[in-house]
Amino acid sequence: MATLRELWEEWLRLDMRPKTRVEIQKLVEHGDTEELERRLRPRISFGTAGLRARMQAGFARMNHLIVIQTSQGLAEHLLENISNARDRGVVIGRDGRRDSSLFAEMAAAVFLAKRFRVWYFEQVVHTPMVPFTIDELGAAAGIMITASHNPGWDNGYKVYGQNGCQINSPQDKSIAAHILDNLEPMEGLEPIHNGLSKHDPALLVDAGTTFIPKYCTQVSDLIFAEPYSLRLPKFVYTAMHGVGLSFLHRSLKRIVVCDARSKHRTESDVVHEIIYIVESQAMPDPDFPTVTYPNPEEQGALDLAKDMANSEGISLIFANDPDADRFAVAERVEGEWHQFTGDQVGVLLGYYMSTFNSHLEGMMMLTSAVSSQMLAKIGAVEGFIVEETLTGFKWLGNRSMEFGDKVVFAYEEALGYMLPVIVHDKDGVAAAIKFLEACSHWQSPWSKLQELYQKYGYFETMNTYWRCDDHEAVDFVFAKIRQDVSEFPADRRLERFRDLTNGTDSGTEDGKPILPVDPNTQMITCWLSGNEHDDGIRFTIRASGTEPKVKLYLECHSRSQANARIGASEILRIINATWFNDKRLVLEKKYDIS
Repeated sequence: MATLRELWEEWLRLDMRPKTRVEIQKLVEHGDTEELERRLRPRISFGTAGLRARMQAGFARMNHLIVIQTSQGLAEHLLENISNARDRGVVIGRDGRRDSSLFAEMAAAVFLAKRFRVWYFEQVVHTPMVPFTIDELGAAAGIMITASHNPGWDNGYKVYGQNGCQINSPQDKSIAAHILDNLEPMEGLEPIHNGLSKHDPALLVDAGTTFIPKYCTQVSDLIFAEPYSLRLPKFVYTAMHGVGLSFLHRSLKRIVVCDARSKHRTESDVVHEIIYIVESQAMPDPDFPTVTYPNPEEQGALDLAKDMANSEGISLIFANDPDADRFAVAERVEGEWHQFTGDQVGVLLGYYMSTFNSHLEGMMMLTSAVSSQMLAKIGAVEGFIVEETLTGFKWLGNRSMEFGDKVVFAYEEALGYMLPVIVHDKDGVAAAIKFLEACSHWQSPWSKLQELYQKYGYFETMNTYWRCDDHEAVDFVFAKIRQDVSEFPADRRLERFRDLTNGTDSGTEDGKPILPVDPNTQMITCWLSGNEHDDGIRFTIRASGTEPKVKLYLECHSRSQANARIGASEILRIINATWFNDKRLVLEKKYDIS
């Protein structure tokens, strides 16, 4: 293993950017070995989520040298594995985060230097634009520079394969190996727009001119309605200091022709009557000044939107996260704001999609293994198939492609919704447009959800997380779970135990899980029997792959909403007291479990 001195000397040899060179030089001059250790090792690892880390100098951080090395490795992987990769080219997009422009330009510079055609978005785009453009072009791959809803000091490098889906194993391992084989930066690399770049201009193509309008057209074509047949509800919208507004606005301008008001008024007038924008959060701002975390799921993230809705007398809020691949909804119900969970929005969208399909037999929808079981219940009653995959759209998207056009919708509880006719990835703009159309057919989203509960039963989810930066504490938690998994009330028995880390499942004939096993990812699911008040509980505990969190996904099914909540609350208290009684694990203040 290299010494710390060897690591900082290697960094200073390779890094030609003054800003990041100075960062390491100052740490060396001040003798700050602890910070040097944090910055220089272990090296940031490339996985199926690509890269995501704090923007600082060092091999363990996100910076322009890491982007160069990663792009060199990805290019070599494509040349080795994808036929005609140079001519098919790569698509490169970026969000509005600090240094996103630099990182995108350096990635483009590498691919141009290696004689790839580069379809480059000159303006900021939402993440789904990259896989959409890959599909339209048949490109070899795509890169999106984003850290999604992470804090403002983070950034990331996300890779899509030639099928327009997030990469999965073993692609990630091949790319990671090629990165390590191509650490020496190519000579003469410069950001593509600084006047010093020597790339062939014929290889650099502006992707936005063609594909942004094409995307908005296809999103508007999702609408099932005839012209003038709808009355779209008013809503407050927040882009959460991200890039979503322009895409939502352009798509909305195309669908208002379905609104009855457009028969006698201009489309622009109708759009302005429908959407009320939180101006202080409307444009990309890398500092995210009005929120602690730019994630619609976080407490307080929608406060400004609620204030505006209250003042305007509007009862509906739509929100995207900063790269607009996620979508959130809130509704004022009897004077109080209810923020819908990702499961509730997913169930509502899935149900709506099923009502407009006359051939339910053979129709499929997908959910993740940590999402609600309610959509599967609806499918069982109504006659369509719902299949679970592992968590993440690298699984949902790729699985969807295996079934072709049978899959009409997919979602996961973390506010991600996929309409595969647009992209095989989550898309917060397409989901917002489709949900807006659905709202025009309902009294309200909340009232529709209550109808579904009455018909199919209440599925009460209590999803939360514990923050923890200590990997040993996380491993200890999972060891305790495997040891003490039977510690539940006497009126409940453990019906099934699935461990996707160790590869065991008591619910299958051979004792092995149907879903893929990953020994490097902690994920355990338990099914508990029902009692006289409910029909049973399922919960999953997993370690996040992108954040320092241990996440819990808990659901109780009952004919009574009160009993479903009681059952879920009881098990949440037991889980927290039994397995998470460690000061290094800090529970999100979301539920009262005292």
